[in-house]
Amino acid sequence: MKVRKAVILAAGLGTRMLPATKSVPKELFPIVDKPALQYIVEELVDSGITDIMIVLSRGKDLIEEHFDRSPELETRLINGKKTKQLEESIHIAQMANIVYARQQEINGTGGALQVARSFVEGEPFVVLYGDDVIINKENPVTKQLIDAYDKYEKGIAGVQEVSEEAILRYSTMKVEHIEKNLYHLTDMIEKPKKEEIISLFTILGRIILPADIFDILDRTPVAENGELQLTDAMKIMANETGMIAVDFEGKRYDIGNKLSVMQAQVEMSLKHPEIGEDFKAYLKEYAKTL
Repeated sequence: MKVRKAVILAAGLGTRMLPATKSVPKELFPIVDKPALQYIVEELVDSGITDIMIVLSRGKDLIEEHFDRSPELETRLINGKKTKQLEESIHIAQMANIVYARQQEINGTGGALQVARSFVEGEPFVVLYGDDVIINKENPVTKQLIDAYDKYEKGIAGVQEVSEEAILRYSTMKVEHIEKNLYHLTDMIEKPKKEEIISLFTILGRIILPADIFDILDRTPVAENGELQLTDAMKIMANETGMIAVDFEGKRYDIGNKLSVMQAQVEMSLKHPEIGEDFKAYLKEYAKTL
């Protein structure tokens, strides 16, 4: 079955980025002149996804506003003969069929995903986190995962190797190489102790899941903190039927991490068609003062 739907989990409180996230969702933090979440939606569209659900929490209405039409703005742009900006504004609202659901209780990533059950309608679907921007314009990471799903028709996890220090904050994977950048994934341990590390591969922001994941979530134990975690359900799936890990190609930015946000700003500014060269010249001069 063709993968045509995606669920973006964007219900977190963004406490790592306070005080900015007190009023502005981190998913809307601009990377130069485009919100982080727009990069993610554009990746999905470039990968052939047509239907997107964004799972939100209270206080994140600005996300809906960004992907909606704005008649007042459009009128002003028309009157000002700002054709390019007008086209961009309308395009944002027409990229895909975007719907929204609210996670009424912040009870974990598994709880957030459960509100998308009726939207999925028994189809395989992409899961993304709203603060994970991964750049690969030539071969979008979601497309890399869809290609693997088309071949194996199993749950697909986008993974990369990280440092031992980082793996302790994420999850470690039991993998067996198949070919090229593809691996069988049969187990995972969330936030392992040093002696529990299986490999330095961890899931980073992109997953494709069959609709069976909802039945698995129904029988997944709630964690000690009262949250239902998607990784716990994926561990069951990996143990029972196996998954495929894709060591994806792309540059990832964590928009919940202050340093990563600044790296995204600098690196994407250098590539920007309008300011790239001027910004590079500025950096070279400023670096002399360090």
